[in-house]
Parts: sequence; C-alpha cells; structure tokens
Amino acid sequence: MKFSELAKKYDIPAPRYTSYPTVPYWEQTPTSDSWIESMRSTLQNSGVRGWSLYLHIPFCESLCTFCGCNTSITRNHEVEIPYIEHVLREWANYLERVPELAHSPLQVLHLGGGTPTFLSPAHLQKLLKPILAATKRNSKFEGSVEVDPRRTTRAHLEALQELGFSRVSLGVQDLDSEVQRVIHRNQTLDQTLAITSMARELGYVSTNWDLIYGLPLQTLGRIEKTVQATLEARPDRIALYSFALVPWIKPAQRIFKDSDLPVGEEKRELYERARSLLTQGGYLEIGMDHFALPSDGLAQAMQRGELHRNFMGYVDHRTDLLLGLGVSAISETPRHFHQNEKVLKLYEQRLVAGEIPTHRGHTLSSEDQESREQILTLMTRWEVELASPSQVAELREMLSEMIRDRLVEIQGSRLRILPQGKPFLRNACMALDRRLRAKQPQTKVFSQSL
Repeated sequence: MKFSELAKKYDIPAPRYTSYPTVPYWEQTPTSDSWIESMRSTLQNSGVRGWSLYLHIPFCESLCTFCGCNTSITRNHEVEIPYIEHVLREWANYLERVPELAHSPLQVLHLGGGTPTFLSPAHLQKLLKPILAATKRNSKFEGSVEVDPRRTTRAHLEALQELGFSRVSLGVQDLDSEVQRVIHRNQTLDQTLAITSMARELGYVSTNWDLIYGLPLQTLGRIEKTVQATLEARPDRIALYSFALVPWIKPAQRIFKDSDLPVGEEKRELYERARSLLTQGGYLEIGMDHFALPSDGLAQAMQRGELHRNFMGYVDHRTDLLLGLGVSAISETPRHFHQNEKVLKLYEQRLVAGEIPTHRGHTLSSEDQESREQILTLMTRWEVELASPSQVAELREMLSEMIRDRLVEIQGSRLRILPQGKPFLRNACMALDRRLRAKQPQTKVFSQSL
C-alpha cells in the first residue's frame, strides 16, 4: 500500500505516550499522605539508580503561537523573586516530609518551561543553590536546561555551568523567516549558533536543537534549509517534534489557516525528508522524533537497551522517582502520578497555606503498571514481549489491519514494529492502551498521530 493511503488510514488522534495512563485517563488522585509515602518508599528502594528533579519556569516574554506548554506571558521581571521563593517553599515542604531526598543520589536536574533563562543568571543561582546544597549528587549527575537563544546570554550559561550543568537544549523550531513570522518566533540563525558555540566553549558536553515539523507555511524546501543549517552546526542531539495542533487547548493556534497547515501525507513527507538528511549526515534515529550522534549519551543508551521515556521526552537515565517542582509540574513514582496546580495564583496560595499544591494525579493499578511497561518498551525498543497467549490473540485481532499492511508483526509472543511501520508507532501503542480501548474520548483530546 502506498504511504499516501496508509497516511489517510492511520492519521488519527493518538496519545504521545510520555506517560501511561495518559493524563486524560487519570483517576484516583493520591492524597497528600499517599503521595508522600509513595515518594519515600520509592527512594528507600531506589539504590544507586537515584532520582530526577524537574523545575518548571513558566515565564516567557512573548507567546509563540505553536506552543502547547503551560506558560505565563509577561515582560515584568519582578515576578522572578516571588516565584523563586514559592518553588523553594515547595522544595522545603518536600524536604521536611521526605527526608530521603537529601540522602538519595540526585541523578538528573532539568530546567524546563516556559523559558528558564527568563530568570537572570543571579536568580537562577538563587533558585538552584539551596536545592543542590540539600542534595547528594550522583557521580554521573547531569544538569540540563532548555533555553531560548533570543533570551539567553553567556552569563546564563556560565552561572549554570558553575552549578554542574552540562547539557543545553535550544528552542529553534524552524529557521525560515516566513514560518517564524506566522508562529511569532523571530530568531536568526546567528542567535542560535552563538549560544551553541558559547555552550561548547564553556564545556557543555551535549547540545540539543529542538525542531518542529508540520508548522504552518512549512514546505519541503523550507525544512531542507533548516535541516542543512542544523547539520552544519552539528548539535549532539536533535528533537524533531510533530506539531501538535490542539486549538481546543491552546486558543492561540486558532490563528492558523487550515490551508497553511501541512497535514497527513504532506506533513509526514516533511519528517521523512528531514530524517533522510539527518541519517545521511551521521545521526542515529532514536525512538520517535529524536536523533543523536553516535557519541552522545542518548545514542549510547539506545545501543545498551537502556533508553527511557518520561515527561521530559527520551532520556538516557531511568529513575524511579521524578519530582516536579513549580506550577503545573508533573511527578511520578512506580505507583503514582502527581501534577501541581496549573494556575499560578492557585499554586502560590496552596504553598502559602503549607499544602502540597496538588491539581490532579493517578494511582496506578497492577494492570496500569503492566501496560505502562509494555508501552514504554515499545516506544524505546520498537518491540515488546506480550504477557500471555490471550494477549497475543487479542493483539493479533486488534492489529490485524496493521499486520496486513506490513507495519507490525507478531512472532511468537513478541510484537515488533517493522521499518515501514515506524511512522505509526503511536497507533501500535494504542492497542496496548487498555484504558483508551475501554473508553474512547467523546471530545477532542489528542493531536493527530502523524
């Protein structure tokens, strides 16, 4: 079957599976006591694996209209100190209730947003120093930060490097001026190259460029130029994300005209062209939408069979506890998911009241845990062992169309994504998603699979 026909057939709304169950299917939010106990027991049993910390900085000076993140748009930098104080209050609250955080090895610290470098270099250190002073870092500790090259200075990178940060991810999206105009993100190649060079000069071991395919006005010619410029810069990692069109969640996306948006086969051609150029240029394809040079830790983790996926995307270290601090931040343990209040004022009010600022969460059943591991394995290794003969029979029936179309195969008890089926990985994962199968959403929830 031609790819155009496959695209029409399988380009349906599908989760991205950075978690399982996916957020719309969360239920049974854990109580504060249950969440604290889950963290403590996880750390007590984590051994040398350690734990991960995510800090969410929601502020941006301007709105990028493609963005699906939880952000707060402001040019008022007086918000920095109050927000830092609230995050540190949240950290102190956890440190008091979960003393194991101070003694278990911290493996990963990631700053995301928003724009983490919205904070001044001095304020970044004001936020990070108390946290790092209260923890024991793993010998292989990695600090990483997402930056906007338009808002980042050498002083930012120096301040973070002093604290042990060694990875930097640059938001690029697309380098074409017309695409940038419509997504409200004017950013020159020189700005991006300057921050990349600074990071390398300062000793950052890995640079990542975030690109997006499927943006309005994107064409094959335009994405080729963006990828060629990326190849010349040669970042260690590249994330090539599919544009998630979710105007029912992000109203700013309603400004895009349907006629300006590549969809279906046309959208996937953008990815395939970029993929071809990147692999010809020496990059290895990592899971879904990621690429890395063979020397990078992400590629090496894939080769070792240790690639992991969580709310931060593909990572080269798996930890059993991911603690998220800041407004809307998501945390997880083997038994629970937990998300903070998504509205900044509510987040602050809950902290002032001495509470854990829970917005929602989920308590995983044993069936959830089994499905999570299967989906995670398929997302990171392209194949997974099915649990029983009955599941094999069930999946053969559910995936019969994909099997006939030579997108997946089931050999014995092993489900495998075939090379031509890689674009449809999310579709295959849906067959392992028991909650989605039991209850299809009645409204628009997920972006398209391609």
